[in-house]
Amino acid sequence: MLMLARLLEENRDNIIKVWVKRLKTEVSPKYSALPVENLFKTITRVADANFYAITKNDFKPLDDAIQWIARMRSRSGFSLTEIQKAFELYRTILIDFFNTKLEPKEIVHAIKKVNDILAHTIHRFSDYYQALHNAEINEYAKTLEKKVAERTKQLAESEKKYRVLVEKIRDGYFVNQDGKIVFANKAFCKMHGYTKKEVIGKEYIEFVSPKSIEEVKNIYYDRITKGVSKQQYVYYRLTKRGEFLPTENTVTLANYEGRIAAIGISRDITERVEMEKRMREAESLAHIGHLTTSLAHEIRNPLSSAKMSIQMILKNNDIHGTDRRRLEILSQQVLRLDRIVTEMLDFAKPIKFEFKENYLPDLIDNCLEVIDARIKEKEIMIKKFYSRDLPCVMIDREKMEQAIINLLLNSVDAVNIKGRIWISIKEMKRKKTVRLLIKDNGCGVDKNDLPYIFDPYFSKKPKGTGLGLANAKRIIESHKAIIDAYPGKNSGMCFIITFPVIAKNKKR
Repeated sequence: MLMLARLLEENRDNIIKVWVKRLKTEVSPKYSALPVENLFKTITRVADANFYAITKNDFKPLDDAIQWIARMRSRSGFSLTEIQKAFELYRTILIDFFNTKLEPKEIVHAIKKVNDILAHTIHRFSDYYQALHNAEINEYAKTLEKKVAERTKQLAESEKKYRVLVEKIRDGYFVNQDGKIVFANKAFCKMHGYTKKEVIGKEYIEFVSPKSIEEVKNIYYDRITKGVSKQQYVYYRLTKRGEFLPTENTVTLANYEGRIAAIGISRDITERVEMEKRMREAESLAHIGHLTTSLAHEIRNPLSSAKMSIQMILKNNDIHGTDRRRLEILSQQVLRLDRIVTEMLDFAKPIKFEFKENYLPDLIDNCLEVIDARIKEKEIMIKKFYSRDLPCVMIDREKMEQAIINLLLNSVDAVNIKGRIWISIKEMKRKKTVRLLIKDNGCGVDKNDLPYIFDPYFSKKPKGTGLGLANAKRIIESHKAIIDAYPGKNSGMCFIITFPVIAKNKKR
């Protein structure tokens, strides 16, 4: 703890400087538009509050900073997602410092402390934003009731103002009366993918996913029969496209047009759930990294001795026949084990990148040359389709070649003799991206296994380590690119990598 405190204290000014710089360039246009002096003032207060929370377990300065920033950003129209991304930068910046300044055991402890602070911050922000929204609605509802009591003749105008306010809030707002939606704002309709005309009059349960129906029915029954005035719960909503998305509802019983109704606010918490998942994964990977590094060290020493001994014995010309063949097999297996240990270390250690402008077709052609012997061995036909005038992309060529070779080898292993692999590169001008497609007509992947193919150590191959695709995904996503995997129409697999075009408009 003392070392962590000293590290944070010594690097305080640098952390604040990097945080401000990345806020101006990476989060959103609203943050980019803020004056640097404004950001320095805010970030300095938050960084110091985080320091007290991490080193002294004193969360009061952090809670005060959260309320201060929440009020300030709410008035400026910042979304919760933008603020969460801004705080997420704190962890990524610190991890860079941890990897260079701390020992592996200390890194695990430090990351856990930072994750705890970030989780506390995100939850407090969510609660405070929810309170602000509820306060706005409750305050307006009180004002409206007074106006109705005092000036009945202005009821129509007051109702109109009320609806305008509800339409402007960023969260979904709905009124559920007798199990049916009798009112919904634009945000609620957009969350579910419907128009307002399609929503009004529908059973509320039609907007709930099958996995949450029983739970939501029970909550609604308790609310109506037992008179529970206010409830907050998380469930999965059902969209028009058939998606199941995590949602947080805050519901209150109220009188609506002379009858009791459930009036609620729906908040999409997909990003919050995903962020919590990433936090758990980061902590898990930190443990895996520490364990892998220790394990690899213990395995490599005896492996090196075994490899040298086998090589020396093989130099003896008196060993022939079956004995020599057995030693050669043993030598191959030792090399295979050494390769597996190398893959484990590559996955565990942090990756450093050197981004430069690169022309993707050249990179792909070079990858194909590297594995040319494997391609010729299986007599595989390679079909290439490159669009003209492709823009360059900003990548680390060496790391990206490693990722692409892993994907190509996956296809080579999957296809039979005289199989086919298709490679295409196309510019998606509207989306300002370049799309790379690698498709084969191999054995494909079982649909039940498809969600896990990029998970570390998941492999169905007899001699697979389960790290090839995991490493490829890790490298690709570090380039702010996206990789997707789909089964082929008839057979095989299809990998699609989407690169952002952030380089200069340099075409060939």
